[in-house]
Amino acid sequence: MSCLINKGRLEPCKDSVGGLTAVYLVDYGTLGAVEYSEPTSSEINAVAGVDGVVPVAYKYLLKGNSSLEQTITSSRENGTTFYDQIVNLTLKKLSVQSNDELALIAVARPHVIVEDNNGNAMLVGLEWGADVNGGTVVTGAAMGDLSGYTLTLQGMEKKPANFLSGGIAGVGFEISASVIDDI
Repeated sequence: MSCLINKGRLEPCKDSVGGLTAVYLVDYGTLGAVEYSEPTSSEINAVAGVDGVVPVAYKYLLKGNSSLEQTITSSRENGTTFYDQIVNLTLKKLSVQSNDELALIAVARPHVIVEDNNGNAMLVGLEWGADVNGGTVVTGAAMGDLSGYTLTLQGMEKKPANFLSGGIAGVGFEISASVIDDI
């Protein structure tokens, strides 16, 4: 099989910034059929849901210290390539409701949509979901320390996280109005 490179890349402008504004968690297996903008593109145009039910996304607003990092692992000897997708979240303020919800997330395998500070929305764990593989519940020691949660979700996929055309609502997700209201 021939693996041909078909495009170059210009030096982009210095007009992007790092960081995430929000993360959305979607129950694993609820995406249904996925439609791409072009057959060879990794940009998703639409998700169909399952049995006519639109997939529901639960939004977590973020402020600083949260990121998406994807590591490419490729082995010529084994003939394999995959993308290790790591989402690091920092959620401030401890609460009973947050404890309960994070306990559910820790045992689930959600699809994770990250929204970055540049307006991009990317889907982590498209095929196999993302597992929580670490985190903390921390009170901090000094007055200015974090009192809250850190959470690491990991997806391993054949391709990098897919961009969502038109953002999260543009591809067919329902954004839940259900929020933890004690925060």
